[in-house]
This record gives sequence, structure tokens and C-alpha cells, in this order.
Amino acid sequence: MRQAMIFAAGLGTRLRPLTDTMPKALVRVGGEPLLWHVVMRLRAAGFDRLVINVHHFADQIVEYLEANGNFGLDIRVSDERACLLETGGGIRHALPLLDASAPVLIHNVDILSNIDLTAFYESAEAGTDALLLVSQRTTKRYLLFDQQRLVGWTNVETGEVRTPLGTIPGEAEQLAFSGVHLLMPTMFPLLMEEPDRFPIIDFYLRHCGEKRIMAHIGHGLQLLDVGKLDSLEQAEQFLRHFPT
Repeated sequence: MRQAMIFAAGLGTRLRPLTDTMPKALVRVGGEPLLWHVVMRLRAAGFDRLVINVHHFADQIVEYLEANGNFGLDIRVSDERACLLETGGGIRHALPLLDASAPVLIHNVDILSNIDLTAFYESAEAGTDALLLVSQRTTKRYLLFDQQRLVGWTNVETGEVRTPLGTIPGEAEQLAFSGVHLLMPTMFPLLMEEPDRFPIIDFYLRHCGEKRIMAHIGHGLQLLDVGKLDSLEQAEQFLRHFPT
């Protein structure tokens, strides 16, 4: 069995006024909701169990899934209507809906990409505790890797650096996170030790000293974060080049 979790609970504030009446997951690009594009790509890659977290206009997402027969998949809803739990807390809250013995691929609902999800899922080497899809692109915040192992984080605009290791190796590589990652069952007990709400990147940074949190560098990766109104037209163009 292959399982994945789709982050669909966010408020989508940067997509207002569209998200004043609907969840970001149901904003349409290429004639279909963002959620449809992610579900279809995961289904095509052989994922048969999906967990989708909901908060903002949660009922609309539940009704959309029901109206489409869950796309023939085992789809489970992780309900965060009471409180948004952030990315790490969202995974922690969803763990009872997941198979505790299998890896889980995490995918933001607003990410479009040309990544081969099957190849990404199968690329994790033995002993890997988490695999992060990253690329060499310009941004303000980077993850830092030494020989493809996570060692820290930096904001190049402010100069802030975070690491549990004391110092960052001089040859550490700056790579941009994509919002797609693979979490191994070895990390599930550690997630349960966390508070209800926490960011997953903070979790990875806390544990990168003792756990093998590795980079999967997406060479040739084309990725679009459909997070702002002005990205919707870019998304239409993206889907013409990389149809779902």
C-alpha cells in the first residue's frame, strides 16, 4: 500500500477574495480544483490511501470528495475544524488515519510540479528517516545540506541560521524546499512527542542531528506554488506544459 497526505486545511489568505467563499483546495486552475490535480497525480503514481486535512470551508471539501466518490480511492479526512495545527501538527493529528508501518508522502495542495512521484517515493535509500524534495532555485529561506543530509536552515535576507549541530559545515549546500516530502515510520513516535501545533520544518531541524533527513534534488524540477492571485495565470500556463 502507498499512502499520502495532502495539506488542504490552510486559510489561503493570499488568494482572497476567492478564498472568502471557498477553500484554497477548491480554487480552479486548468478547469479543475487544485485538490483534483494533486489527487490525480497521486492516483496515477499508485497511491491508494490519501489523508486530506481540512479546516477552512471544510464542508465544501468533504462534499466535493463525496460527490466524486473519493475518486475510487481510500480517502480519509483529518478534521482540523476546531483549530489549525500547522504542518507538523497536521501530520501528528492524522497519524491514526495512516498505516503506522508504511512511509507517507506529504504534498501541499497548492503545489504544481513535474516531479515523478513514483520515482521520488521509491528513491529513499535504506536508513533514510525523511526525504525532502528540494531544488536549486532562488528564494529567501533555504534548507542547508551537507552531502545531501539536512544540517540547518538559513534566511539569506536576515542572515539568520538555525542548526542543532553547533556549526554548519563550510561546504553546506543551500537548497529550496518544495512542499513535497516523504516521512518514514521511524519518525512517527517522535511526532507523537510534539505539541498539538508545530511546523514540520522545525521538527526536521530539531532531529537532523540524530536522524537521516535527506535531500532529493529535483534536477529539471519545474514547480509552481499557486499561493497568490497573480500565480493563477501562471498555473494555467504551467498546466498547458505539464498537464495533469
